[in-house]
Amino acid sequence: MKPILGFFLIVTLLSLPYPGATQSRLPRGSHPPALTFDHFPDRLFTFVWRNWNLISAERMAALLHCESWQVRDIAQAMGLEEKKALFPAYSRQLYISLLRRNWHLLPYEQLLELTGMSEKELEFALQEDDFLFHKFGRLKPRVERLLYSQPSAEAWEKAAQIYALLDGHIHNPLPEEPRFAFIEQLSEVASTAQDSETTRSSQSGLRLIYSYFGVFGDPLLDPQSDPFPDGLLQKLAAKGVNGVWLHVVLNQLAPGGPDFPEFGDRSSERLANLQAIARRAQKYGISIYLYINEPRAMPARFFASRPDMAGISKQGLTTLCTSNKQVQNWISQSLTHVFEQVPELGGVFTITASENLTNCASHGGKAACARCSKRPYAHIIAEVNRLIADGVHRAKPSARVIAWDWGWNGHGPARDVIAELPRDVELMSVSEWGLPIERGGIETRVSEYSLSAVGPGPRALDHWAAAKERGLSTVAKVQFNSSWELSALPWLPVMDLVAHHAANLNRAGVDGYMLSWTLGSYPSPNLEIAHKFSQNPNATVEQALDELAWERYGRQRVPLVRKAWTAFSDAFQQFPYHQKVVYNAPQQYGPANLLFLEPTGYASTMVGFPYDDLAGWSGPYPPEVLVSQFEKVALGWKKGLDLLGEAAALPSTDEQKEKLAEDFILAKAAYLHVLSVAQQGRFLLLREQWRRSPNHFVYLHMRNLLEMEIHSALQLYSLARADSRIGFEASNQYYYLPQDLLEKIINCEHLLDALAVQAAALPMGASRE
Repeated sequence: MKPILGFFLIVTLLSLPYPGATQSRLPRGSHPPALTFDHFPDRLFTFVWRNWNLISAERMAALLHCESWQVRDIAQAMGLEEKKALFPAYSRQLYISLLRRNWHLLPYEQLLELTGMSEKELEFALQEDDFLFHKFGRLKPRVERLLYSQPSAEAWEKAAQIYALLDGHIHNPLPEEPRFAFIEQLSEVASTAQDSETTRSSQSGLRLIYSYFGVFGDPLLDPQSDPFPDGLLQKLAAKGVNGVWLHVVLNQLAPGGPDFPEFGDRSSERLANLQAIARRAQKYGISIYLYINEPRAMPARFFASRPDMAGISKQGLTTLCTSNKQVQNWISQSLTHVFEQVPELGGVFTITASENLTNCASHGGKAACARCSKRPYAHIIAEVNRLIADGVHRAKPSARVIAWDWGWNGHGPARDVIAELPRDVELMSVSEWGLPIERGGIETRVSEYSLSAVGPGPRALDHWAAAKERGLSTVAKVQFNSSWELSALPWLPVMDLVAHHAANLNRAGVDGYMLSWTLGSYPSPNLEIAHKFSQNPNATVEQALDELAWERYGRQRVPLVRKAWTAFSDAFQQFPYHQKVVYNAPQQYGPANLLFLEPTGYASTMVGFPYDDLAGWSGPYPPEVLVSQFEKVALGWKKGLDLLGEAAALPSTDEQKEKLAEDFILAKAAYLHVLSVAQQGRFLLLREQWRRSPNHFVYLHMRNLLEMEIHSALQLYSLARADSRIGFEASNQYYYLPQDLLEKIINCEHLLDALAVQAAALPMGASRE
């Protein structure tokens, strides 16, 4: 895999001044002061720790304006061992992780140096890479350029303490698997396949999924960074998958003609790479589908010479108004061009009222457009889908165009849009959307993807019925592997929930599944459940699960494994579900999320930075209820772990034993994630008591929770070292790395010391409130 970014320009970049254009192009938001991380000697040591073995010591030295031996001295002082740097080989799969872990450490100028990205590339990534700037809080923390200076004696002493601290904590961890080892494992073609026909998907109804490690921004520019290698296609086909999808930006994929000469740079190269993937996928009975969220809004400067095409403006971007005929023609003709050039494509699915700002009605702001304000909402949304369908079907009449109702009428009833859809499209709804649920005494409705709530819900059922009345085929959007409830693992062993959902969809008579968004795309046993119900629509939940347990772990283990799956499923139904919780709480990071004795003042962000914002994590749940619910999930999950442990002690083949050991690691990692959210939340509740009225009783509880977090971080550190999938999700890349769990230990030990100092200053009578 060759790097796509300009690593060899670093020396040149370092020698050039950084013009004010950097600050004008790259968004800053409110630009508050960056956080400091006092568990390290200073920002220099923090930087070296967080980037060690991700980029080389030489590259760090170039960025810091020092010698590489000085960087190595700092690393060695903290006990870090040098290995081959990851970033050059995995630049596409790691740049978001690099940006996130340095967001509070480096200004934009040095983030460009760190990643090797040009200003234009970073601007594009923050704008187009699945809400990336939104995930970072729509702000860039203010921080000065970081340059090397000789550390003080106090800094060296604190580094030595970190070395000794970790040396005292880490004993015989599981053997380490290199990060991204899963890419090689999934890319390997199984030797049991005698020819391509033996690995072809046999599914008739649509079974569509994303790549487990696909890049979301611009996946077609580097043919060696393949989101769908043969081994992955083979494994997905074996699970019944017959469609895979790619994120694309249409103005990168097709030329714009005389109206939009800026569009289509390197489009022929992207289309050639797309065709190569599509042809290989066909060998496995799999078609490629494109995710179309168009037309993408553009910066205001784009409309200087074409003001009549401008629609509404929001957060520095302006829509290409789809009431304009030139815009309409480009949408349709560009898709015709794509499908003429790559006739092997299976089709597209659309999002027309959410995600990126696209048409003037997409984010509910059409009243600000002189043209669209006079048109019905349903007509605008349906028209965009018609333009897309016309363009696709002009080139390939058999291609599928799937109109996703995500965001229509603010996720409310949308029969008015369905009534105006063209007859050559299919309708897709999120199956579980709108389900009424009650958790911890709080009543709410599902308003995002959910594994813990079993669909289908009332909105999907009503929309599918409306589609069938018009003769349209129907598709269920589901998450059978994982959801934002916990996306840092490839799949969750909540088999009962998956099986009940699949059985319900069979009864609902849907024509196909979209099995994942960017998360939850691993070729897992969960997908086998869906496959079993597709092969036998009359199967019962018990039949499907007993059969899967037998095939995966052996007959003797079936009773215990089935009880474990039920325990996991029951526990997960205690998850305090709400859109704010799934996006803002720290379950994606688990013990890797840092703790602070003083409030940071930063608000939690969409799966980017949970910070210490307990109120922001909680949504409609009182914080005490949120914490209590996560405690319930953890307690119930532990019962399932114990049952899996009992099953592991029973006789089995080596292959079955290996599968159970591997699955146990993932199940235990899930436990540590939810347990840590409970522990962190409880700590933050006590922190408020401590700040209001410090006393020894609260101190003892806070100290106990910090020690529990250290224990959880240590356990997850060992598991994450052993399994490179832990902590990874395609659109967010690595939420955390094993060294981040070690940082959490350093963080907690620092807080223990600081708390002890504060407690020692309490008057003797301050025992309880």
